[in-house]
Amino acid sequence: MTIRVLLADDHTLFREGLRALLQATPDIRVCGDVATGYEAIAAVAECAPDVAIFDIAMPDLNGIDAAAMIRNRHPATRTLILSMHSSVEHVHRAFAAGVRGYLLKESASSEMVRAVRTVHGGALYLCDALRERLGDLAGGPELPRSPLERLSLRERQVLQFVAEGRTSAEIAERIHISPKSVETYRARVLQKLGLENTAALVRFAVEHGLTPRQ
Repeated sequence: MTIRVLLADDHTLFREGLRALLQATPDIRVCGDVATGYEAIAAVAECAPDVAIFDIAMPDLNGIDAAAMIRNRHPATRTLILSMHSSVEHVHRAFAAGVRGYLLKESASSEMVRAVRTVHGGALYLCDALRERLGDLAGGPELPRSPLERLSLRERQVLQFVAEGRTSAEIAERIHISPKSVETYRARVLQKLGLENTAALVRFAVEHGLTPRQ
């Protein structure tokens, strides 16, 4: 049985290398590759992949929120995060959003293939580099929650767009709300996160993997 895979990463060279790796595997076929979270959502609707592989920090919509939206709209597609972020916070957020696997970009190519097959088979996958660390935490105190969990999906969308330099009018057009509503969401984000200004908001978004580093 051939596993249909979609790739979502904003780095073209990395995407091309990953495509070549997976295409060389007899039971895997790449049905598409995109650069943003919103493009990934559209591509899943179009090509119905068995597994979608997402980076976390992508323009417009980060990989974790994109995975959560795909889980709701296209539950047959299983999602796998492939990221440079190795913190417990990122892993916790990803699995809480419904992803089925988490892999670091430093992982061996053989582990990438194993992760795709495992996730496609219905099991969860955590890469070797993280398993021991998170296994220790699993038996102890509850994993630390991300401050991003204080925000609604809409608030996270506005946060990411503001951090990427979009105006209120541009954000409003992109997510189909009024500019006044954008300002309201922005104020809520600042209040909930205890941030004072846009510069602090941008730093927060980058540090927590919502948007690529500027």
